[in-house]
Amino acid sequence: MQSLERTDPAAIGGYPLLARLGAGGMGQVYLSRTPAGRPLALKTVRPDLTAAPDFERRFAREIRSSDRVRSPWTVSVVDFSPPGHRPLWLATEYVAAPALSDWVVGYGPLPPAALCALAAELAAALAAVHACGLTHRDVKPSNVLLGRDRPMLIDFGIARAADDSRHTSTGGVIGSPGYLAPEQVAGTGRHRGG
Repeated sequence: MQSLERTDPAAIGGYPLLARLGAGGMGQVYLSRTPAGRPLALKTVRPDLTAAPDFERRFAREIRSSDRVRSPWTVSVVDFSPPGHRPLWLATEYVAAPALSDWVVGYGPLPPAALCALAAELAAALAAVHACGLTHRDVKPSNVLLGRDRPMLIDFGIARAADDSRHTSTGGVIGSPGYLAPEQVAGTGRHRGG
């Protein structure tokens, strides 16, 4: 977590910005809160992405897809930008937990028993996503939060809006190099929405 910069707005969508949580492929992620004090992760979309034709419609579609997943292993969508609003943004519940990638950098590999438990929990998370007819398509250590009670799988579906032009092109793939399924790399996989 980092302090806000002078160029950061004080609030987005009526939600006060409290700190920077990081940046992703789509834009900046801030710590925010609801009027009742519930912590939020508020993600903004880079202006260059919103300039693309049809981006806003795809972004809204991906939010609706993500909001269909109700699982103890995924974060809930709380709110999102209204049509025509800039910047586009998405507020999800905030989980005060390190990403698996940060944990491994700071403390080294997980012990075998912890790794097996994590794999079982992530399989349950993916089953919940798949039960909604969706595919995560970007499971990687930075998208797994090591919550107090269970791991949380984040950023499914939303990344598709930014990458959708690659998804619709012949032979295009979605995901992070190094974490793609073998069938995606070979171009033989089939993708469902989300």
